[in-house]
Amino acid sequence: MRKKNVRKTFEKLHVDRAGSKGKAIAKAPDGKVIFISNAVPGDVADIQTTKKRKSYYEGVATNFHTLSERRTTPECKHFGVCGGCKWQHMGYEHQLEFKQNEVTENLLRIGHLELPEVEPILGSEKQYFYRNKMEFSFSDSRWLTPTEISGDEEITDKNALGFHIPGMWDKILDIEKCHLQPDPSNAIRLEVKHFSETNGLSFFNPRRQEGMLRTLMIRTSSTGEVMVLIQFYEDDKEKRELLLNHIAITFPEITSLLYVINQKANDTLYDQEILCFAGRDHIFEEMEGLRFKINAKSFYQTNSEQAYELYKIAREFAGLKGDELVYDLYTGTGTIAQFIAKKAKHVVGIEAVPDAIEAAKANAKDNGIGNTSFFAGDMRKIFNKEFIELNGQPDVIITDPPREGMHPAVVEQILKIHPDRIVYVSCNSATQARDLALLKEDYTISRVRAVDMFPQTHHVENVVLLEKKQP
Repeated sequence: MRKKNVRKTFEKLHVDRAGSKGKAIAKAPDGKVIFISNAVPGDVADIQTTKKRKSYYEGVATNFHTLSERRTTPECKHFGVCGGCKWQHMGYEHQLEFKQNEVTENLLRIGHLELPEVEPILGSEKQYFYRNKMEFSFSDSRWLTPTEISGDEEITDKNALGFHIPGMWDKILDIEKCHLQPDPSNAIRLEVKHFSETNGLSFFNPRRQEGMLRTLMIRTSSTGEVMVLIQFYEDDKEKRELLLNHIAITFPEITSLLYVINQKANDTLYDQEILCFAGRDHIFEEMEGLRFKINAKSFYQTNSEQAYELYKIAREFAGLKGDELVYDLYTGTGTIAQFIAKKAKHVVGIEAVPDAIEAAKANAKDNGIGNTSFFAGDMRKIFNKEFIELNGQPDVIITDPPREGMHPAVVEQILKIHPDRIVYVSCNSATQARDLALLKEDYTISRVRAVDMFPQTHHVENVVLLEKKQP
């Protein structure tokens, strides 16, 4: 029989620091740490546990005796329910402090690395309205507040267009105003919901797999262009065109109005046919005069302005003089490769997603860049001895892998190639530290700098420069 989870309450605990996934950390009287979902370092609070594990608890603060000086008033009315911006109640300068600490601690604790003086984290000029892409879900049975549930009034407005409640795949929080994406994002979302309800377009029910409206994606760009994509479940041409025509007329600033008919069990787009209703099937991003074509399936850093700062740091760390052969691993749509190409002799980009490589080639051609080559394939299979013989021995490797880091076979191949410099860009300093530990016998870490791409969240990017040790 499964043990019952007996909740405990610990009184007047001092919250010490910030932990992973946006949680705060305190220590229980029995010595175990408690990961707390609604506290800020510096708070003194009563903590009720929600889960007990062998070496830690999870819990929530139920009563605050002292509020931390690091606290600030959240901007968003949905804070605390929506899981998107877990650090809105913490001053931005303190967010940066804890992100910096996390990166340094992971490199030291997980990688056991010798570090130079770590450079100050680069904060984001915009702390709100910085994202260029948002995805919202429709639901015919929105998340209800405790007050609504316990009240006597009949609830008739059950539709939602917003975000999944954390940990609940079928519950959607209706969003009135999101502080992540700039205008016209909020206006588009609210008008789509209002018009759909007024005109009898049904909202999706994921449990029953029925309803017409499934998801809404909005992309904005630094060039002022806007993409809107609506994902429909039921194929009703008359109602679909009624909504899409209304959007096109109401928001003439939309550059690309797209739709998808998706009747799969999940709402991923990558295996779906994207149909263009009005305008182009893409928008453009711009960076240092380079233009990048962004379609509905494209990956592009979600904070355009801070991505520019990140790429400048990566380019600076690479120390290019113009005669180097550079390999850009996990190149995506080739943004970094093209960004550094004018400083290098040649750049070779490798990426697993064929569509991304086709986009990289097209963007390079459109930008008049002739010293790049792009290849699609599984990194650990394509990045081998034959590939090196064909494309040349790199002087510099830039690697920007996904959150899980590099496969050990990729690290092993890098050690065999033994380039002069490696620039490792990472969105997960824990897996970055693990990979760097495998390289530390042959390389010295010369520079480390974190970049905050995601204010109000615990996420942070980190850039590390490794230089080959001299014999």
